[in-house]
Amino acid sequence: MRPLGIPTMKDRAQQALYLLALAPVVETTADKNSYGFRQQRSCADAMEQCFRALRSANTQWILEGDIKSCFDKISHDWLLAHVPIDRVILQKWLKSGYMEKHVLHETTDGIPQGGIISPALANCALDGLERLLQEKYPAGKRLKSLGGEKPCVNLVRYADDFVITSKSKELLEGEIQPLVVQFLQERGLELSPAKTVITHVEHGFDFLGQNVRRYPNGKLLIKPSKKNVGTFLNGIRRIIKDAHGVSAADLINQLNPKFRGWANYHRHVVSKRTFGRVDHTIFSSLWQWARRRHPNKSPRWFKPKYFDRRGNSDWFFFGETCDDEGRLTKVWLYHAKSTPIKRHVKVKGEANPYDPTYETYFEEREGAHMLETFRRIRTLRYLWYEQRGLCTQCHTKITRLTGWRLHYCVPRVKCGSTGATNCVLLHPECHDRVHRQRLPVSKPRLL
Repeated sequence: MRPLGIPTMKDRAQQALYLLALAPVVETTADKNSYGFRQQRSCADAMEQCFRALRSANTQWILEGDIKSCFDKISHDWLLAHVPIDRVILQKWLKSGYMEKHVLHETTDGIPQGGIISPALANCALDGLERLLQEKYPAGKRLKSLGGEKPCVNLVRYADDFVITSKSKELLEGEIQPLVVQFLQERGLELSPAKTVITHVEHGFDFLGQNVRRYPNGKLLIKPSKKNVGTFLNGIRRIIKDAHGVSAADLINQLNPKFRGWANYHRHVVSKRTFGRVDHTIFSSLWQWARRRHPNKSPRWFKPKYFDRRGNSDWFFFGETCDDEGRLTKVWLYHAKSTPIKRHVKVKGEANPYDPTYETYFEEREGAHMLETFRRIRTLRYLWYEQRGLCTQCHTKITRLTGWRLHYCVPRVKCGSTGATNCVLLHPECHDRVHRQRLPVSKPRLL
């Protein structure tokens, strides 16, 4: 397997510059239901499209496709012939080779996985499959081979993983899969025999860490997959097991970002029961951690030391730490079950972030996402509202992609308050410049 290729700083800068010109072209020519490595699109969009494609009772069969070594096998000749970019510079990037153990290896095919422009090149190669399927199997067309029924062919792709739906297993095996194989062969790619299977929707299938299945009662439900839950729990157990001399507060600081990230990923599907089971399993692991930490103490002794009442639960794991002013405060473990389940609003398939027509549309989506990001942090939510979503230094949008930093107008070392009246949100680079150049920052004026 080809190792991860990290370009030099000069090449990274050049690739970033060329990507500025290539990205609008890729977005304009991309398949509507391609969601990987694209701006303003996510796994949640792909899963919502899966739900829309499969909710009809006529859609019964799924081709689960996985491209074998996609980044390593893409044809250089195809890229040079079809990617609208300077062919001389593109050929130099593709043929540059890679270093491993101080030995230079040639590259005759594939693209480096560590390159800035590599995801865009991969999308260039894989885009077009959905249009090919739509041309051959239009949405309203009825096939004689299916008894005059509609084929219900839909494609959902995220990077090199994709699913294709159909009403008939024979249609997938006899026509669609050979069509996909031919499409990929032109680009030097092939399907992975081990991972490419045809499944009935009642048996269910895993896609992007979630399981999609139509249950006997006729309901189509998407839940976190067993493999994804098992991998997550194994990682959490490993952290807890290795935390021998770590305080409860430090352990919580390690666990909480992982809990939040995993729960937020699955919060758009049917996850409440899974969240409850995960919380119970983690509670058992933390109980064992406390017992190992104090082998000579009884549960009655260490229960109030590590578990306390919060809300309706008497078994919230907590730790104690000192804040910036030296006061003792409690740090609580995040519970996955406390994450609200909210249906994801899928991005429009034809929406293009480079098209001025959709500028307002994406601004509204970004605003809704930012409010969701700040749903448990009242101060940040208030500041974002107060600043109208703009950085007070550069006066451009603060988004999830740009990131943000909380800045105190009057520094804490000069007895500045920690309240919202003394805080503003800045971009990370603006925040660094303010401290480096010691620039004054004031609250925005309300009109």
